[in-house]
Amino acid sequence: MSHLSKTLIVFVAILAIITFVGIPEVIAQCPMCRMSAESNLQNGGTGGKGLNAGILFMLSLPYLIVGSIGYIWWKNQKKVEEDLPAT
Repeated sequence: MSHLSKTLIVFVAILAIITFVGIPEVIAQCPMCRMSAESNLQNGGTGGKGLNAGILFMLSLPYLIVGSIGYIWWKNQKKVEEDLPAT
């Protein structure tokens, strides 16, 4: 495994930890959703937790898609560079 890929894995892991654990404000993304979720939780409901989890799930999908496309492109570029004759 190259140094770049190890660095990328560490960076993504740290970013995920900070995003999902370290910052409490991330759990409620917008003020309206936050008020709705807090009101629901104060009244004994559990809908706020599901709403927040859904928002975080939707937030992560574009990053996963772009990251997957970037990884596939990177692997293909690496293969093309290896197949080129050295000049």
